[in-house]
Amino acid sequence: MNNTTRAIKEKEVVNKWVLIDAKGVRFGKLTVKIAKLLMGKDKVGQADHLFIGDRVCVINASKVDLNKTTESKKTYSWHSDYPGGLTTKPITELLASRPDFVIRKAVWGMLPKNKMGRRMLKNLRVFANDQHDLDAQKPEIVKI
Repeated sequence: MNNTTRAIKEKEVVNKWVLIDAKGVRFGKLTVKIAKLLMGKDKVGQADHLFIGDRVCVINASKVDLNKTTESKKTYSWHSDYPGGLTTKPITELLASRPDFVIRKAVWGMLPKNKMGRRMLKNLRVFANDQHDLDAQKPEIVKI
């Protein structure tokens, strides 16, 4: 009997589109599920040098459910590199104006910090409402 494991090749990898409705879903649970799908943790094959995960489309991102402590305390800060250029906004304000930024930032914190992680993050599409432009890809709906 042969006890060797055959390495998976790039042409054997099957990536599918996955649609997630974020309406009423807890923020942390949503981002963990997205990160697992992008990394391919739910698949049998494993190859660190290949992108084997699925492509993820998130709709209704602005209607995600936040914990009361998160709503009151979580803030995002960035600096413009000019004196006095520090900008700080609470998560509720950013979810109303830029929900894609908030979800991408949370998912990026769970992905590997290298070229492969950046490649995985490119396969995430986030839409604030229920309208999306990925009907041609026929995404598979995933319930959380």
